[in-house]
Amino acid sequence: MDLSKVKLVVSDMDGTLLNSKGEVSALFFDLFKKLQKQNILFCAASGRQYHSIINKLATIKDEIYVIAENGAIAKKGAEVLLLKSLNTKKVTDIIPVLRNIKDTHIVLCSKDTAYIESKDETFINLFQEYYNNFKIVDNLIEIAETTSILKIAVYHFSSSEEFIYPVIKHLTADYLIKISGQNWLDLSDDKANKGDALKEVQKLLNISKEETMVFGDYHNDIEMLQEATYSFAMKNAHRDITAIANYTTESNNNFGVERVLEKLVQVHS
Repeated sequence: MDLSKVKLVVSDMDGTLLNSKGEVSALFFDLFKKLQKQNILFCAASGRQYHSIINKLATIKDEIYVIAENGAIAKKGAEVLLLKSLNTKKVTDIIPVLRNIKDTHIVLCSKDTAYIESKDETFINLFQEYYNNFKIVDNLIEIAETTSILKIAVYHFSSSEEFIYPVIKHLTADYLIKISGQNWLDLSDDKANKGDALKEVQKLLNISKEETMVFGDYHNDIEMLQEATYSFAMKNAHRDITAIANYTTESNNNFGVERVLEKLVQVHS
């Protein structure tokens, strides 16, 4: 593994760069400064809302690239590099279907705000970890009719893969459907994924697949892992991710990303 070629590091957030408490380590921030001195760029890529990502990376938010909402938006500082919305009718058509799935909570994600109609306090408290800017509304269909929606996120307290996916898996021709975590499932435009967004960032920076390192743990990371020669699955990753990544590293609670970045810094020193 010749890490001397790496010019861009891309990391998922939940289950990857963040530990199970939702924290970024002080070690990562130290390593980021060293990578900067070596002219290696960093991109955070997540299903989270943009504001939630930069909240976790506040001290470096203007120095990094950010892919948010599973690739529906990409930004560098205040500059929007990419924006891909869902067709309005696709949003209004799927909401009644999702409402009929028991114990399921729907989030409509726009460029700056997330909208929910759930009044469940347990869900609302949990949801705020991922969406800093949000509004509770009476009717999501009314929001969809007047607001450009980038992604629909759906939460199930037990398992998104077991209870949500089977109900909508027949709609894969109309939506990009991603099981993005144990409890979350996301629906986006079929061109809105982390891999396509990463390709746009790579093109902008004139950085190749062979010069890119990516870390991920779940299905919404598949496309971006395929855009990097140095693709790493976390030890805690879904088995499907371990199967497609070229390499593995320790878990998110055991500094899996940082351990590889330490090696990267050493090689470039």
